[in-house]
Formats: sequence, C-alpha cells, structure tokens
Amino acid sequence: LEHLVTAPSPPQSTMAKTPSKKSAKAPKKAGDKVKKGKRTESYSSYIYKVLKQVHPETGISKKGMSIMNSFINDIFERLAGEAGRLARYSKKATLSSREIQTSVRLMLPGELAKHAVSEGTKAVTKFTSSA
Repeated sequence: LEHLVTAPSPPQSTMAKTPSKKSAKAPKKAGDKVKKGKRTESYSSYIYKVLKQVHPETGISKKGMSIMNSFINDIFERLAGEAGRLARYSKKATLSSREIQTSVRLMLPGELAKHAVSEGTKAVTKFTSSA
C-alpha cells in the first residue's frame, strides 16, 4: 500500500483546471432544458479530507483514491445488506440506526467495530439534537 500513498504534494483545488467556454451556438428557446452529463458519485473528497486530518503532509494517488473509493462502496453494500436482512428478520420495513449499529457489530472486527459504533452514536446524537 505504500506505493499508493505519496509524499507531500501541493494542495489540490476543487475548481476545474480550465475555465469553461461559452457555446457559440444559437440562443436557446425559453422552454428548452439543458442536458447534463451523468454524474458519478464518489467518496474521494471525503477520503481526502480525512487523510488531511490524520496525515496533513501526505497525499494519495489517483489509483489509491480509486481503491479507497471501491473499498468504501464495498463496505457500504455489505453493511446495508446485513442491515436489510436484520430488518426483514424483525419484520420491519424501515432501516433504523439500530439495524445499522447491529450490522456494524456483526461485520467489523473487534476494536474497529467499537470505534465505528462510537462514531456512529456520536453522529446520530449530533443529528437528533440539531433537528
């Protein structure tokens, strides 16, 4: 994994590197809708923020970021699947934080599960107190 994490690099901007150019086509009619390209969702910005919190001087390659994104998607799908099964066993139609917490305890090993449950409880408490 060391080849995936790189030495310090200059901060990456979230802005596009090249400014967008305006189209020289005919003006649009009032009712026309602009088609947008399909967006691909990714956890890369969140991974980068956490990396900088933990190791501010460390960067990550594009391939490393792709691997981390796939890893998070995989864990998410496993936890969601397990939580869905737990809800089905208890004949419930809604996933609650309780099903998620139980699936985390079942899927993640020892200390990692304890930390995940602690952070999840903290996030749910913060959310419910703000609402």
